[in-house]
Amino acid sequence: MKSFLQTLRHLIGSAHVLTESDAQPYLTDWRRYCTGRALAVLRPADTQQVADIVRLCSQFGVPIVPQGGNTGQVAAATPDETGTAVVISLQRLNRIRAIDPDNNTITVEAGCILQAVQQAAMAADRLFPLSLGAEGSCFIGGNLATNAGGTQVLRYGNARELALGLEVVTPGGEVWNGLRGLRKDNTGYALRDLYIGSEGTLGIITAATLKLFPLPNVQRTAFLAVESLSDTTRILQRARLMLGTSLTGFEIMSRACLDLVSETHPQQRLPFSALPSHMQWYVLLEISSSEDEAHAVHQFETLLEQLMEAGLVLDAVIAMTQGQSEAFWRLRESITLALAQSGYCIKHDISLAVSMIAAFVRDTDHAIQQIFPGTRMMVFGHLGDGNLHYNLLGPAGALPETVAAKEGAIQSLVHERVVAVGGSISAEQGIGSRRVDDLEHFKSPLELALMRRIKQALDPQDIMNPGKVLAKTDLSSSKT
Repeated sequence: MKSFLQTLRHLIGSAHVLTESDAQPYLTDWRRYCTGRALAVLRPADTQQVADIVRLCSQFGVPIVPQGGNTGQVAAATPDETGTAVVISLQRLNRIRAIDPDNNTITVEAGCILQAVQQAAMAADRLFPLSLGAEGSCFIGGNLATNAGGTQVLRYGNARELALGLEVVTPGGEVWNGLRGLRKDNTGYALRDLYIGSEGTLGIITAATLKLFPLPNVQRTAFLAVESLSDTTRILQRARLMLGTSLTGFEIMSRACLDLVSETHPQQRLPFSALPSHMQWYVLLEISSSEDEAHAVHQFETLLEQLMEAGLVLDAVIAMTQGQSEAFWRLRESITLALAQSGYCIKHDISLAVSMIAAFVRDTDHAIQQIFPGTRMMVFGHLGDGNLHYNLLGPAGALPETVAAKEGAIQSLVHERVVAVGGSISAEQGIGSRRVDDLEHFKSPLELALMRRIKQALDPQDIMNPGKVLAKTDLSSSKT
């Protein structure tokens, strides 16, 4: 590989071909569940350098692992332990290429941090609504490669719905320029949609043209204390009827989740000083409206009054300032960090019909307690779009290895129950390498065969993120 590495240094500069200890920060996933090895970590400066690298890798048959901000939950951006792959970090592709306020679009490179895209949109008096806990460090290219969801899917949709066009480097090193800011384009197959959500297995997204929206005239956030999970679905139904499209956020959190946040982040204050023990759920509800502020606020407050009169909400706190609203959201976003600091966590990112969620949680909680008594259920998520983060910590004092030993049985139980009611085993985090076996088990043979045919057609050498999404296999068997 000497000539290969020498050519890379010539292509992008020696300072951006990292090996040995310099490469280590790029080789472990965010959850620190796996660490791989790589021939080198490469940091190209632009799309042409990405294409040059991919073309060289194709020539030498070297596998490629694209990497954004490395904030994923399923190790999709981590190389395996063979040390045969290169990691291509997109961190230097971080330019805002264009903003078109009249067309409500922004064109950005894949290495732009999500928060930087939001801020660039705001500077143009526009909103880019994709929002998630890692927005200060995740890259927009990774958001698109995983079809990220976040907290405003209820109104604006996943990353796929926010992208109009892409620029992609193919596994052969060609550059497809599909950066068209068009809302209507029925000229053949939607290539954009193949690459979004493919987790770098079909090509490398290097830039995107994204939708923008007018900034809301008014935004209000409320924290609600609720007795039961079934009550949260009733609250959601009423909020949708009264607020319509101004309802932009509807998050649920179990009391156990926020108790854990209080333990691990004592500087964060819960909105309620004391609640009866039977109050086990919280709702974070947010509206964003372009209507007259007085009308929107009246509508919001009327909804909360009706919910309390109906006995669906025990207590409610409305954020009176932007700082208070941000503090509410910080509580919600700190749950993942609190879990990471509290021992081995068994995670599930599942999608269910909203009408199924309360019964699913009740029955599955009970089933898990039968096989692992004392398990601490840490459930939260985006109820408005049916996405539940159904997470578990072991019993208090349990050793990490004890919890890890139960992971396979618990995940099988949870995923079997999800699929049995027509749900999905991955709502927004993707498959990566950690859920490959689950995908192989739960997807139909025809679906898997079609996916492999697409992979074979676009990446016949299987050099693009091999072993992610689809299990490593002889792709020649998928030829038609």
